[in-house]
Amino acid sequence: MRSPQELRSLLTGPVMSVHTPFTRDGEIDYGSLRGLVDRGIDAGSTTMLLTYGDSLYSLLTDDEVAEVTRVVAEQTAGRAAVVAADRIWWTGKTVEFGRYAREVGADMLMVLPPDWAGSCTADTFVAHYGAVAAEIPVMVVTNVFSRSHELGLEVLRRLRDEVPGVVAIKDDLVGVFARKMALLLHGHWAIISGGQKQNHFDLIHYGCDGYLSTFVTFAPQVTQAYWQAVQAAQWKEAARIIRDYDMPYFDYVLNVVGGFDAAVHGTYELFGLAQRWRRPPYHSLTDEQMEALSQLFVELKLR
Repeated sequence: MRSPQELRSLLTGPVMSVHTPFTRDGEIDYGSLRGLVDRGIDAGSTTMLLTYGDSLYSLLTDDEVAEVTRVVAEQTAGRAAVVAADRIWWTGKTVEFGRYAREVGADMLMVLPPDWAGSCTADTFVAHYGAVAAEIPVMVVTNVFSRSHELGLEVLRRLRDEVPGVVAIKDDLVGVFARKMALLLHGHWAIISGGQKQNHFDLIHYGCDGYLSTFVTFAPQVTQAYWQAVQAAQWKEAARIIRDYDMPYFDYVLNVVGGFDAAVHGTYELFGLAQRWRRPPYHSLTDEQMEALSQLFVELKLR
């Protein structure tokens, strides 16, 4: 098992968030999934990160989540860390899955607790994470604290002080909460920002180690240029890359009919990595949308 220090090192820099690819008839495309893993590792990502959102667990069965986890761990084959993710399960099921993830080769589990109608308390959150951390190192994801930032910071402080098996956090809330979170946890856990380079750029001086890179699979040169600028403290150059690539891409895809994830799957098809399709009722890009997306990449000089 990797040490917390090694895991933090592997979560520093650009991290590939794994999007589950499908065939047109709705089957999981395991061949393309393996190819995406190889592509991300070849591009320099030292972690393969599965998430409830990007990995489309909302469209998968529990058995499929288990199989996707196994395939990603098998294909990674120790070349990078593997962060598995749960499917918003109750504590007993999450503990069971954490044990399974460890057995198939995952290094960590991103835990997203259920909290319907504000049903969890600080005590039950801490107990939930602690139970899972007894089986596998745990990554917290902050969007579970969107209902109360004060509660979130209390839980994070207690986990830092009381549960040594929690070793990393992925931020989705950004802004003031993210800055407070990073100051609280820097030096204790690995901290990565979700979403976009600009979120990482906003947080880096508060102790953020890495970020989820959308570009790492289809335009790794953009990812590598940004990270090189950050490592060299060339802040104007890092900001230029965000301005010239990150902002135009996200300004476009966040407004696509069918949503950001539909555009990511369309991007993969344009670059020959996977097909555009997602399972219904989710929308997949039309031919007209694909043509418009292709034109965006021409304007960005990436095609």
